[in-house]
Amino acid sequence: MADDVGGPEMVSFRELARRLVAEGVVASISHQRVSQLSRDDPDFPPVVQVGRAKAVDWRAARPYFAKRRSRQGERTDLKSLE
Repeated sequence: MADDVGGPEMVSFRELARRLVAEGVVASISHQRVSQLSRDDPDFPPVVQVGRAKAVDWRAARPYFAKRRSRQGERTDLKSLE
């Protein structure tokens, strides 16, 4: 685990997904899902473009995913009808 001193610890979406599972923060997640959340969730930590890849600070992303409630299988397309 990284030391809490110093600057941000930038990781790609692929590395972020791998670490989240490896550390038990989430049971499973793909880098595609991380990308989708970065586009759709206004609370997602700031994203930085690095070449063709996108990166996020691990120190901001880990707590975001730790407190996020999974809505796997929830029909979000019907939310506006309620």
